[in-house]
Amino acid sequence: MAFLIEFWSFLKVRKKFWLLPMLIMLALFGGLIILAQGSAIAPFIYTLF
Repeated sequence: MAFLIEFWSFLKVRKKFWLLPMLIMLALFGGLIILAQGSAIAPFIYTLF
């Protein structure tokens, strides 16, 4: 949790708010890949791409 607080302060000080949406999308795609491996949801996720 300390990393997130420090990262948020970095974004505020350096005015690099454009990084936040990219990191959120990367985290969502990473979670989607983790869910897709060996689960019953996998065939439905693969049809999206």
